[in-house]
Amino acid sequence: MAEGERGRLIVLAGPTAVGKGTVAAWVREHHPEIWMSVSATTRPARPGEVDGRHYHFVSPEEFDRLIAEDGLLEYATVHGVNRYGTPRAAVEEKLEQGESVLLEIDLQGARQVRERFPEAFLVFLAPPSWDELVNRLVGRGTETEAERERRLATAREELAAVSEFDATIVNTEVEEAGRELVDLFRSRPPADPAG
Repeated sequence: MAEGERGRLIVLAGPTAVGKGTVAAWVREHHPEIWMSVSATTRPARPGEVDGRHYHFVSPEEFDRLIAEDGLLEYATVHGVNRYGTPRAAVEEKLEQGESVLLEIDLQGARQVRERFPEAFLVFLAPPSWDELVNRLVGRGTETEAERERRLATAREELAAVSEFDATIVNTEVEEAGRELVDLFRSRPPADPAG
C-alpha cells in the first residue's frame, strides 16, 4: 500500500449462526495484518468469551454514553434484546494509518456503515442452506427455545437482504470462506472517502 493511502474497510455480515465469528476468528489467526474491530455489546459474555477480545461487554448506561458522544460507527438492538455497536475512533484511526479493517457486524449495522462510509465493501456470509443454518443455531446450544425462534425470524429477514451487499461468500467450510474474504481485501482498491 502506498504511503499515505487510506486502508480498506470490509464489512462481514449475515444471518445469526451463519459463522461470522468463526470465519472472523480464522482471519484473525491467519492474517494478523487485517485489523479486526471489537464490538461493544450489552449482552452478557458467553462461556469462554473474553472482554476486549471477543466483545467489549458494557452496561446499558455505558452504551448510552457511547451513543450520546457519537462514539459508535454503528449500533443496533439485535433480536429485540441486546445492543451491539462498533467503536468509531479505533476504526477511523486504523483506516487513516492505511491498515485493512474488518468489521463483523449484523445487517442493521452494515446498513449504517454503508451510510457513513460509502466506500466500505459489504460482504454477505450465507449459509449453504436454510436447514444448515437451523442446525448450526440449534447445535450451538447457547440460546433458549424462545431466543432461537426470535433469531430464526431475524435470519429470514437478513437472508432477504443479500442483494444489498457487494459480494456473497457461502460458508460451507470455515477456512475456504476465510480465504475468500482475505482475497477480497487483496483485490479491493483502497477506500476513497471522497467517493
